[in-house]
Amino acid sequence: METFKKGMHMACVVLEMMAAILVLIGIILSAFSIIRDIPLFYGLTEDVSTFKFYLEEIFTIVIGIEFLAMLCRPNSDNVMEVLIFLVARHMIVGDTTVYEDFVSVISVALLCVLRRYLKNTRKKDKDKETIDAENKEDAVGRQTE
Repeated sequence: METFKKGMHMACVVLEMMAAILVLIGIILSAFSIIRDIPLFYGLTEDVSTFKFYLEEIFTIVIGIEFLAMLCRPNSDNVMEVLIFLVARHMIVGDTTVYEDFVSVISVALLCVLRRYLKNTRKKDKDKETIDAENKEDAVGRQTE
């Protein structure tokens, strides 16, 4: 049974890396499509609405990069960053009402607070582990004396 679990875990890791590679290819191709359209930036002097198109594309690439980081290094910080970018993209690029903007701002604030809380919790856990390790070293040192 343990061998089966290890095999399934390895299969999941391989599938995650394959998904990460596909996301990376998509990010690269999207970046090239934006670079290809650079001459259209000159049109911004005549029509500002084209900027919204570019902003949406750039946000999509940034979210893709954050998602790729989350696939490669899954932790709470990366998940929170992806969620923050998704909410910010929705608020900035989308046609939203004042109420939707308010909910988005509250959502980003809550995600930032949660992210800070999780960082502090991890730091306290690391500090506790360090203190416990030092106490064990002191106890072992006293026993050898």
